[in-house]
Formats: sequence, C-alpha cells, structure tokens
Amino acid sequence: MVQRNTDVTAQVHGSHDSAACTMLEVLDRVSGKWAIGILLATAHGPVRFMELERTVKGISRRMLTLTLRNLERDGLLVRTVYPTVPPKVEYTATDIALELYESLTSLTSWAGRHRAAIAAARDAYDRSAE
Repeated sequence: MVQRNTDVTAQVHGSHDSAACTMLEVLDRVSGKWAIGILLATAHGPVRFMELERTVKGISRRMLTLTLRNLERDGLLVRTVYPTVPPKVEYTATDIALELYESLTSLTSWAGRHRAAIAAARDAYDRSAE
C-alpha cells in the first residue's frame, strides 16, 4: 500500500497528533521567505494584492495567492472584499500576526546586527575546507 505525501508528518512523528502537526505546519508556514515578507507588509495596515506583489520582490502571482490563502487559513490574515467594480480586496494582519510581527522584527534586527560576523565565519570555514 502506498502512503500519500500528506501523511509525512505523521510518519516522521509516529502519530496523528493533530496539535503537534498543526504546530509544525504553522512554524513551517510562517518561516517561509514569502510569508515573512507578506506578514511584514501587512503589519502596518491593510494592503491590496497588487501592493503585496510589488512589495514582496520575486514572488509570482500564483505563489502570492497560495501564501495569502494559507496565512488566512491559519488566522494570520483577514481578507476583505469590497463590492466595487473591479472588486477591491485588502489583506490585514490579525492580532496573532501582529504578535508574530514583533518576533520577526527581532529576528531581522538580529540578522542585521550579526551579518558581518556570519559572513566572516563563512569565509573562515570556506578557507579551511579548501
């Protein structure tokens, strides 16, 4: 019998504990490069799809759509559709996303402060591996 890819988390952890799976899925989702950019952009107020497309450099329209849906599903974004022609759609960070934003800004500050030290460590490692 062939197991489906959706069972990978259960296979790795040996159980179908939904709480653990949800935690792992959410951590995986919010640690992605696209999700971080979207969460940082929406933390300052409602943002339209096209604004996100311009703000999150390198993201395809399809990947932006998928990431927005997943973040909305996880309760990190609220999607508001206004009945206009053409329809106006805005994405807003929820309270739990704003709490996450604080952690993300701390992480990006840490990366900025230690960028030179990490680059030096990489250079030293690469030289010793030659």
